[in-house]
Formats: sequence, structure tokens, C-alpha cells
Amino acid sequence: MNGFKRYSGCLSWSLVLLLGTLMAACGSGGRDPILGGGVAVLAPTVTATAPVNGSTSVPINNTLITAAFSEPMAPITGAASFTVTCAAPCASPTGTVSLDAGSRIATFALAPAAALEPLTLYTATVTNATSLATGLALASPYVWTFTTGLAPDTTRPRVTLTEPATTTPGPTTGVPANTAITALFSEDMAPATIDAASFTLKCAAPCATPTGSVSYAAGTRTAAFMPAAALAAGTTYTATITTAATDLAGNALAGNQAPLPAASDYVWTFTTTGPTAPANVSVPSTNPVAGAAGVCPGATINASFTVPSGTRMDPATVSTATFTVTGPAPGLIPVAASSVVLDSATGRIATFTPLNPLVSGITYTATVKGGASGVKDLATPANTMAADFVWSFTAGPATGSCLAPVSLGSAAPFGTFGGSAGMTNSGLLTVINGDIGTTAVSTAVTGFHDAGPGCTYTETPLNKGMVNGNIYTAPPPPTVACPGEGTAQTLLIATQARADALAAYNALVAQPAGSDPGAGSLANLVLAPGVYTAAAGSFKIQGGDLTLDAQGNANAVWVFQMATTLTVGGPGAAFPQSIILLNGAQAKNVFWQVGTAATIDAGGSGTMVGTIIAQAGLAFSTAGNSTIVTLNGRALSLGASVTLVDTVINVPAP
Repeated sequence: MNGFKRYSGCLSWSLVLLLGTLMAACGSGGRDPILGGGVAVLAPTVTATAPVNGSTSVPINNTLITAAFSEPMAPITGAASFTVTCAAPCASPTGTVSLDAGSRIATFALAPAAALEPLTLYTATVTNATSLATGLALASPYVWTFTTGLAPDTTRPRVTLTEPATTTPGPTTGVPANTAITALFSEDMAPATIDAASFTLKCAAPCATPTGSVSYAAGTRTAAFMPAAALAAGTTYTATITTAATDLAGNALAGNQAPLPAASDYVWTFTTTGPTAPANVSVPSTNPVAGAAGVCPGATINASFTVPSGTRMDPATVSTATFTVTGPAPGLIPVAASSVVLDSATGRIATFTPLNPLVSGITYTATVKGGASGVKDLATPANTMAADFVWSFTAGPATGSCLAPVSLGSAAPFGTFGGSAGMTNSGLLTVINGDIGTTAVSTAVTGFHDAGPGCTYTETPLNKGMVNGNIYTAPPPPTVACPGEGTAQTLLIATQARADALAAYNALVAQPAGSDPGAGSLANLVLAPGVYTAAAGSFKIQGGDLTLDAQGNANAVWVFQMATTLTVGGPGAAFPQSIILLNGAQAKNVFWQVGTAATIDAGGSGTMVGTIIAQAGLAFSTAGNSTIVTLNGRALSLGASVTLVDTVINVPAP
């Protein structure tokens, strides 16, 4: 049943109840408004979950299931419940439910020593949870599902971005004194571990250590320290996130104070200048644009903000309470949201993801709320929008241009995969923030040092590249091993990962062919989302960067198809070759389908982006450069080996 029909049954009832002014939502996650003193009071909603709805290959040791709400909630007890279930013969897990310090994130924690069953569909349900302020309950149960994989998560979470920015050796200068301090993580974190004890801000005497509040936004994986007052100008501050911060599987933070495999604090410093002047936030662009027709039914709705203070938007203020989508007049039927979150790259693009596809032919109206109860930035005090921002668009039938990300299944946690041939690293600076694997025997994996717990080694760890995750191979176990490596179970995981990578490869091949705007050369191009196909069989990025412009759509997807090779940079490159992500583009939504082999030598300390799936192997940094090449994505080979030299691979968050 589509979303429009699902609500139609309660239309007349809502008109009577609310005097024809407002609509109640009759479906999962809907908003139920009542009139209080002539003002609509909306029921709370779920704005984000972890694992996200429909996710696959969830680690079996992901023992914390979380749901974030649009407002502070009362304790989930009595008539309210938060359950996680699975179908027989699986036994539904037992656990405890708690709220974070701000009462906006509920966490279902499995019983101690329990784990999720592998390859199992789980259903999470929040029922009758009530607002702390109004006592209103969810209009109906909020239900979402996720499927586990075969493997546990042993990858330590990382801080991937901070504001103020982290500089080495630091401090970062010129930071406005009236800004909040934020940190973005590489994966979902345990909300209860992000608090005033694990996230601190200090300064040296005679400066007084600032007071403030610490919060965690589940949908954007962002921790924020909000000073109670503006910081002192001309002062150096030290921000610290400690190893007490853990992910949903209990892995402690991989900070910047010690090399892997050790957990360590993440520390950065900055020096303040005068505060920025107050100014209103605004919405300069949207995706879809106002008046757009033929919008993909599976589209998300995005609003990009201009933030004069130079900060990110406050994720706590971007929710289903401040970003709504309704159907046509006169009904104005609310569209239920799967999530409302800010993008991780800029923190300035809000994305409303409908719980169900939009209905072709229906005109929808989106509203971003302004004023004191609307969206705000992270300045101190916060800046708001002067008024609501409202626009409309019309959904159309699905077409070939309605691209969705390709599912990687159990291959998603892998930074590299060496097909049936293995992988080799010969760079001491190589770090894989994710798993690696091959269906070959353990001896086919050389030059790597696993950072997993319980690993025992006889050689110096710094003699090899570091794997911040697991190594999956066929038996026999390696001479220097971590628990469970090189066993029948790890071969099973590797075999499934290769099968899922092949399925993803075939799905990429099956995409309708697109254009080749640079006749095989992608350097110096700015490309909108879509499918790009190498007419002559190969793509190269040499002599300039490639820019991917999401045009304000944080879920925009790029697919690059080539029958033969992909080449980035090359011997003698005079400057780094990189892929630049613009206007909300995300590495997790970029895909490279390579018919033979890929060679990535970014000409220095360049950055490659996206998931590369190649039939005949991948090689990184092969030109003898002494600098590091970074891949924000995955290097997956279906057949031949993967070769790395001083390469950092960061597996994107889901």
C-alpha cells in the first residue's frame, strides 16, 4: 500500500477532529497534531536509527540498537516499549532500554555476552514512546528492519572531521570565539559513551575551563560540545575525545595519540579570534528544485543552508519537527519520514528520506521551519532562519535516471579484497580502516599487520601495514595470527564477500550506459550524478582533478562503467590527482566498475573516492612516490590480487 492511500482512510476523521486545519498520520512514524490554544502540537517521531532501515551485513557483535527522536522523550517503560525480534528458529534477543543524557536517543542493549545471530533479519519496534514535554505518544509504532552478516566488527572508530579543523602540529588559528566544537565519527557510536567525561574542552590558566553541554546526533554520527557562553578571544583551547567513546560493537576510539593497534584519545587545538556577528541562516537551494516535475519516487528531499557564521548546522535542530513534507491541498497529508539528517561532508544539507516511495503524479510541499523553534546553526548563541522556507515539487514515474546506490552486501566492511589471489603491501605507511580478505590461503596475504584484539606477533608491528579490522582468508591459519584467522569460518565469510562483490559488479554493468563527456579522460571535469560509460573501454584521471557535484542531493549516485582499465595519475605526475566531492557528494555513493585492472597512483598525496570493483586486480602507488595515496572507499578485486604501497583506505560509513 503506498503512502498516499495509507493515509486516505483517516482523512475525514482528521478533518473533523482538527476543524479541517491539520491532518493526522495513520502510518508508521507519522505525526499526529492536536490543537492547543490554536497552535498545532505535533507528536514525537523517530528521526534516525542505527542500524539504518534496510541495512545488511550488520556485524553480529552490534549489540546496541538505537533510535533518535525529534524531541526529548520520557523513559521508555510501562506502556512504551522498544523491542528487537527475529523469526524462529532465531530466539529474539532480550535486553535493556535506556535514554541518553539529552533523552533524545533510545538504546536497546542486548544482554551481557549476547550477540546477534548471523544472516538473520531483525525487526526493531518502538511503541507508545511519549514526549517528555507534551506527553504525546508516537502516532503509531515505528518499525524498521536490518539483516546481520557473518562477521563481527573489530574496526576501531575514528574521528574523520572536526570543527574547528584539526591541523598538525596545530593550533588552528582564526577560530571565531562563538562557535561550538564538533567531531564527526567514521561509524555509529554508542550514545551513552559521548558525554562530558569523554568530550572535554580546556585551556591553560589564567583562562577558565569553559562549561558547556555535550550531545551526540545519531543520524550524522556527530558529537558536539556547546559552550555555555562564547569562548575567550585570543586564547588557545584543547579539545579531547577519549577512548571511553566506543562504537556500537564496543570498539574503543582509534585517536591520534598512538598508532594502531592501540586505542588512543583524539586531541586537537585551536586559537580563537573575535566572534562572528549574528546573521540569519537561509536556504539558497533545494533538491528537488521548486516546481520540479517528474521527481523520482525513491528520491530524498534536500535543503542546503547558507550559514554566515561559518559553522555547521546544529544536528539536534534538524529533525522531523523542523523539516516536513506534505501531500497536496486541501488534505496536506504528512509524509512519514524514515529519517531526517544532515550530511556528513558539510553539515549544511538536510535530507528528508521518506519511509515509503513518493506517489507519481502527486504534488508535495516541503517546509523547513524557521524562527526560534526552527533549525539553527552551531554558533553561540545560535543563529536561526528568519521565516519558514517552503517549496513544492511533483513526483513522476521511475526512470533510468533514478539511480540508487548498489548494495554491496557482506562486501561492504572490506577496505580491500584480493579475489582468489590475495593481496600484498610493501609500504610501512599503509593503513586499512576496515577488513581485508581473499578466498586464497593466508600466505597469499603479505605485508599486513592486523590490529584486532588478541593478536600475537613476533615481529615489530611497524614493519608492516596496519589493518584496523579483520583479515579473512582460507586455511591454514597464518604463522602470526589473530584469533579465528585462516579458518573454515573466515573462508566462509570471504567467499560470501566475493559473491556479493560479484553481484554488485553485475548490477553496475546492468546500469543503462551513459555519456563519456571527456572521451575517456575525466580530468578537470565537473560531473553531475549519473552513469558514465567509457566509449573506448577505459577511463583515466591524469593532469587534473575530477569533481563530483551532488547539486545539493546528499544521496546522489555516480556509476562509472569501463570495459577495460581505470588509471589515476601515473609515473612522473607533477601534482596530486584527486576526486573532489562537492555540494553534499558522498564517497559511499560513488562506484567504479572496471572490466580488467585499476592502477591508482595519484601523483603524490592525492585522494581517490568510491568503491572500485575490478575483474583483474588493483594496484595503488606503483610509481615509486614516497607520499601517501588515500582511498575513501573500497578496492575490491574479483580475480587477481590487490597491491598496495603506502596507501590509506577508509571504508565509508553506511
